[in-house]
Amino acid sequence: MPPCHHRAVLRARQNVASIPAPATSPPAETGSEALKAFIGRHRRLFVLTGAGCSTDSGIPDYRDADGSWKRAQPVTYQAFMGEELTRKRYWARSLVGWRRFGHALPNGTHRALVQLEQLGKSQLLLTQNVDGLHQRAGSRQVVDMHGRLDTVRCMGCEQRSPRHALQQALLEHNPDWATLDAADAPDGDADLDGHDFSRFNVPPCPHCGGVLKPDVVFFGENVPRDRVTMAMQALDEADAMLVVGSSLMVFSGYRFAHAAAKAGKPIAAVNLGRTRADPLLSLKVEQPCAEALGFLLEA
Repeated sequence: MPPCHHRAVLRARQNVASIPAPATSPPAETGSEALKAFIGRHRRLFVLTGAGCSTDSGIPDYRDADGSWKRAQPVTYQAFMGEELTRKRYWARSLVGWRRFGHALPNGTHRALVQLEQLGKSQLLLTQNVDGLHQRAGSRQVVDMHGRLDTVRCMGCEQRSPRHALQQALLEHNPDWATLDAADAPDGDADLDGHDFSRFNVPPCPHCGGVLKPDVVFFGENVPRDRVTMAMQALDEADAMLVVGSSLMVFSGYRFAHAAAKAGKPIAAVNLGRTRADPLLSLKVEQPCAEALGFLLEA
């Protein structure tokens, strides 16, 4: 997330019409102290995480402190499936970006959330991220709402295969691109502009010759219903909701905050900058995620 002052801020907001006020009033503490108190007084948390969890692992985020896009919006499902040149551009950028994205390691935020699960406070962690770092850190009960970038899906035969296998095939088909480098982008690709993508060769599915796509939910594509159902069930069983590193600007994540507030469940958020759910929050901590959750590792 973008640099921001590290002063923790608590905000109690009047909820939007038709949604009940938060079940509890904001505590008098600030920052990590208030977050520690929030976690301590709730038996079971529903945790939702976003890109802010992975910035310390070297993976850029999407939005600035106002919730606006930092760069052009990611490719849409419709463009990827309908335009060969779009697919060539995506996979060329991915070839370059995957060299670092595929080796990213969990950071303190991921480890703190593992500890939260081990303490029995988190029944399920719903992540908007596609990097798999929560699982690599040791979290067991994780729903990857938007899928995983380390898996490739054939849109013809539905065969899944490891991303590293496609990386090798991309390099074999495009040896001239192997030495290129560019700044990392949030989707595991790179800001690779000014190149002739029409020359890039994308291999088809080795099983059926179909179009290969990362096994993630693109913009314009629906989140699989079973993931939403599983997450909503966990939210129903929770006492409160904890948002970590997400602006919730995308409806696929915001819907859970809306549902929690409608059910009268208090919501705490750790995020540098504005979130779409600010009017619904019982507690807001504007600190880097690892700093705000550091007390969990100290325990």
